Amino acid sequence: MDKATRGMRQYDLVVIGSGPAGEKAAVHAAYHGYRVAVVEKLSNLGGAGVNTGTLPSKTLKETALYLSGAQERRLYSVERKLSRSPDAADFLFRERYVVKTEREELRMELLKRKVDVYFGLGRFLDPHRIEVGGEQSQVLYGDKILIATGSYPAHPPGIPFNGRIRDSDTILQIDRIPRSLCIVGAGVVGCEYATIFAEMDCKVTLVNSHKDILPFLDREIAGALVDQMRECGIEILAETKIESATVEKRDGKEFVRAHRADGGWIEAEMFLYASGRNGNTTDLDCARAGLKLAGRETLEVDETYRTAVPHIYAAGDVIGFPALGSTSMDQGRVAVTHMFGLHDVERVAKQFPFGIYTIPEVSMIGLTEETARKKGIDYAVGRAFYKDIPRGLIVGAEHGFLKMIVNRRNRMVLGVHIFGTHATELVHYGMELVENEESLGRVLGTVFNFPTLHELYKYAAYEIWTGELDDRAREVAPRESDHQAASDKEHK
Repeated sequence: MDKATRGMRQYDLVVIGSGPAGEKAAVHAAYHGYRVAVVEKLSNLGGAGVNTGTLPSKTLKETALYLSGAQERRLYSVERKLSRSPDAADFLFRERYVVKTEREELRMELLKRKVDVYFGLGRFLDPHRIEVGGEQSQVLYGDKILIATGSYPAHPPGIPFNGRIRDSDTILQIDRIPRSLCIVGAGVVGCEYATIFAEMDCKVTLVNSHKDILPFLDREIAGALVDQMRECGIEILAETKIESATVEKRDGKEFVRAHRADGGWIEAEMFLYASGRNGNTTDLDCARAGLKLAGRETLEVDETYRTAVPHIYAAGDVIGFPALGSTSMDQGRVAVTHMFGLHDVERVAKQFPFGIYTIPEVSMIGLTEETARKKGIDYAVGRAFYKDIPRGLIVGAEHGFLKMIVNRRNRMVLGVHIFGTHATELVHYGMELVENEESLGRVLGTVFNFPTLHELYKYAAYEIWTGELDDRAREVAPRESDHQAASDKEHK
């Protein structure tokens, strides 16, 4: 121990942030016998994934479906009525239970792995030393450091965030369910909350600054989602920009007026700004560690998640795209593998699914039809609709379909896109097909439980297969006709 580190708590790895990337990295390193510390600025573990983002919004989706009774009405033609109208406490009850339970699960996992946890704001003193603020300031020395501080909602000028104007974090602190809601930002978060609140009989206006919603989706799938949102009463305003918002009063009641760039405005009881997030690096004093920030306050890393400073790594939302809980977990594990030379989880899968927890859900893996066309691939498309299979009929899935894209030349499955009930679960079979470069024959030869929603894969595959047979029949028929015509001519 040299003089510079004497008296400090020393660790093989110091992880800043306890979200999906940080927690999985800490556990992975501790499992291999390294001494690990986690620094968390909030009073609870889990980061945005547990406390304000992934798990809360997905729980609210299920709550909205239950409290609205929409599925039961379709299934049994019976309207289940609650003894009273659900309020915000009812709406948030399950979400708070899930969050509390997951926080405790994380605490116990870190305790079991003998990971030391420090609550307080962490900031660099130099490339190896981190000061943890709080009631009693402490300095930690990390031989390796992983930055996994996540992201925070962007707050543009002109938007005074308060009780009626919320972001994707503070929307979870509502004390009432609004009768009308204006959502700015038609990305994943905006679309999810739009369908959730619409299911709770809230009049939703969804504002998108671009022409298309969720442009990374297959356009047919995105179009189906838009159609369903409009059917549920959601008003979608495309190519519309909001410059500012004000809280005003009329007839003794408060409301929010969102001012459009074209001079118009939108009025609603509550306003949710859900357009963009920035890397949570502001308080880290990254310059002291020799780190420079990229756009949106993120950190740049190489394929091993190493930053420009060799012993400092970063993972999760703080490095930007794809900013998913699923990929963040593996990024944390991969970073630990490379920093300690473990050779177990050496890379994040090149193919990973996207899941959007709207009502109904959307999920995808692989090429979209538009991408396949741009690449000049000769492809075929097969579709299967929930309403056409027994399991879909049983669960009352009136909407939704699975779309499979296959290379005509070698029959390889290029992409799977699903819009409908349990899409985020169903996509994983498609992920195996795309990642392992499986052919259409693999789908046709697979036996699924019956009845299940996985039958959608077979129906889509058979549509492609029978379409190919029809194409061949059409190709053969003219040749036979030509042959007969030539024979007739010769006979004459």
